[in-house]
Amino acid sequence: MKRNYYLVALTFLSFFVMSLLANIVGPLIPDIARSFNLNLTLAGFLPFASFIGYLCMSIPGGLLIEAVGEKPAMLSAFFVSLAGCLALALFPSYRAAVASLIVVGVGMVILQVAINPLLRTAGGEEHFAFNSVVAQLVFGSASFLSPLLYSYLAVNLAGTGAGSNLLLRTLSRLVPPGLSWLSLYWVFSAILGVMVGIVFFSRFPKVELKEDEKIGRLDTFKRLFGNPVVWLYSLGIFAYVGAEQGTANWISKFLETYHGYDPQTIGARAVSGFWGLMVLGCVLGMVALKLFDSRGVIVWFTSGAMISLTVALFGSGPMARIAFPMVGFFCSVMWSIVISLALNSVAEHHGSFTGILCTAIVGGAIVPLAIGFIGDLTSLRGGLTVLYAMFGYVLCIGFWARPLIANKTVALRKQRCGRQEAAM
Repeated sequence: MKRNYYLVALTFLSFFVMSLLANIVGPLIPDIARSFNLNLTLAGFLPFASFIGYLCMSIPGGLLIEAVGEKPAMLSAFFVSLAGCLALALFPSYRAAVASLIVVGVGMVILQVAINPLLRTAGGEEHFAFNSVVAQLVFGSASFLSPLLYSYLAVNLAGTGAGSNLLLRTLSRLVPPGLSWLSLYWVFSAILGVMVGIVFFSRFPKVELKEDEKIGRLDTFKRLFGNPVVWLYSLGIFAYVGAEQGTANWISKFLETYHGYDPQTIGARAVSGFWGLMVLGCVLGMVALKLFDSRGVIVWFTSGAMISLTVALFGSGPMARIAFPMVGFFCSVMWSIVISLALNSVAEHHGSFTGILCTAIVGGAIVPLAIGFIGDLTSLRGGLTVLYAMFGYVLCIGFWARPLIANKTVALRKQRCGRQEAAM
């Protein structure tokens, strides 16, 4: 099939929008907690709500794609997310925020399941690996920009006047006083409305799912759940996503609580730096994986994350502002390595296994909630020590993993070439 550059661009744009919505909760937690007078447990329920969709829809989402196809699924995903954002923008309350995050999360899960096979088909199978890396960089760039957009709106809406631009003047009429953070959901609603229109008027090719992209039958899942390796790697995904989201979602609140930094400016920039350095780490990680075994890479990067976390939690304010983003840098390779080690550790049923692994993303819901709960019992710093257990488990994967296929490195290629020359 001829490459469809328009649909490749649409897929990248979908990744960008998905990231804008998915990773904004952390910077908003201090403002939402203040607006609705929340304790740490109730505030921790916000990221829980945004990730609960992965538990509910990862496998059903795959079945939906197989039943109706990519275009109807993407339309549904954007429309559902639009409804969630509008509900919060029109009826701001804590309950509306929780409901909105759940609905948006469900939409984003459906979207994520749909766009990967579409990217493979539209961009060509031979280019899928490269396009997937570009998609992750696009995803990371949106996570970097999203907190900055929030900071711009929150700070500038307070001084809205005749000299303000059209966007600020319009939002000032829509947003109630004291809820400047709500402007972000009006912007999201507008973006999602545009995406619904773009997808509706786009022509999609017929996407034939490969066997390893399909969701298997019930007996397939029974066999996989009987394999201890499946449980071990699912826990690895749970731990990684829990550590990533547990860090990102509480950075701004921690900096405000212990160092008095403004969450709308310094806090938002620290969260932006977390995601920005994660993108940079992805680039470095790609180089490292060509030079070293992935198990060694994950040990070194996870160790770096734990050291950075220690500096962030127990160092001074300026040190914490640097160390928290550095945690993001060291988190950068963990997802791809754990996923690749997992799929390379089973011989078949990769589509079903992927569905199980995606369900384990619910760690991003449970760990931030646990941090808030423990934070109410002890302190926020005490709650964040949960992250050591999460990173510790990911670190252990580097020692016990025994994949059937190891990642190809430069040294491994030279070794094979040497053996071939010796045999000639």
